[in-house]
Amino acid sequence: MSVEHAHVARADFDQVMVPNYAPAGFIPVRGAGSRVWDQSGRELLDFAGGIAVNVLGHCHPALVAALTEQASSMWHISNVFTNEPALRLAHKLVDATFADRVFFCNSGAEANEAAFKLARRVAFDKFGEEKCEIIAATNSFHGRTLFTVSVGGQPKYSDGFGPKIQGITHVPYNDIEALKAAVSDKTCAVVLEPIQGEGGVLPADLAYLQAARELCDKHNALLVFDEVQTGMGRSGELFAYMHYGVTPDILSSAKSLGGGFPIGAMLTTNELAKHLAVGTHGTTYGGNPLACAVGEAVIDIVNTPEVLAGVKAKSARFKAKLEQIGQQYGVFSEVRGLGLLLGCVLSDAWKGKAKAVLDAAAAEGLLVLQASPDVVRFAPSLVVEDSDIDEGLARFERAVAKLTQA
Repeated sequence: MSVEHAHVARADFDQVMVPNYAPAGFIPVRGAGSRVWDQSGRELLDFAGGIAVNVLGHCHPALVAALTEQASSMWHISNVFTNEPALRLAHKLVDATFADRVFFCNSGAEANEAAFKLARRVAFDKFGEEKCEIIAATNSFHGRTLFTVSVGGQPKYSDGFGPKIQGITHVPYNDIEALKAAVSDKTCAVVLEPIQGEGGVLPADLAYLQAARELCDKHNALLVFDEVQTGMGRSGELFAYMHYGVTPDILSSAKSLGGGFPIGAMLTTNELAKHLAVGTHGTTYGGNPLACAVGEAVIDIVNTPEVLAGVKAKSARFKAKLEQIGQQYGVFSEVRGLGLLLGCVLSDAWKGKAKAVLDAAAAEGLLVLQASPDVVRFAPSLVVEDSDIDEGLARFERAVAKLTQA
């Protein structure tokens, strides 16, 4: 039986919501695959993917089935119990990665909070309270909690909220010499995104990640990879560290792990996990049965040769057309990224105008993102149909053509 809902519109946001967001002027109400429809019935192609969240598009049948089945048996139970979906998903993550242990939570921020606390706890237990420094990258993003915005290298998110978490140093991304100068025996962790999302979809240089690994080993520090925005499967490997062949000590994941359902995970080894003993850390919905059931369905689909090979083929299809658009209209100077996390770097004449590109694309029926005012970001479904890629990029080209002719 359907429920009668009160009508709401975009104007209601300005009346009842905290104004920390500035959403678009339309409200999406339904999604299927790579398409969404707004309140007026207008159809749009979605190459934003909820900022790399909707890894399999909207309402994937396998995810809907997993959620529906679990919803009829158990939603949530206290952390004094465990549950079957959490244990099954943990086994699958352990079997597929370097990790021996998994910590579940609700978001990327919570996963990173757990990762940073674990790194500091390990250093405290093994070396004492002086070994607490975290080295992170300028323009990085690791979440919205006070700890994670302090580690993130963007003052716009951390300024104005009182004292920041201390013992955190930021260095330029991909700068090996700066990293060498910063890491010392007081360093407990080096925290890096294999691909900087908000930093402009900027992939790490292999030599940079290798240097980070070597420096951590030399100074008894832990290497933490924040793969939340990189996304599970989005690089063409299950996790981006596999693409680079550089193994971290701790890895955080979220967003795509739930395919749109809130979940986060921190992955680590037996040796490190033991430092988070009973009572040291937790989260109310960690290992939530609903989220873990969906996550299990996601990994079963994503961690297959067909999907991961498809990511690489679809990436090439996107890049070829985006590079052609950039050259023809002079809007982009570079198309960069990895797999299906791509960024179009605006040319000098268009710097600072990523929002204008987003708005023009939306007017043509296409959803894309920005990764700074100078970079337009694409994070489509990993199983987006080739015909949807072609249609979406045709819409994008029309948007760019109109912008350049205005």
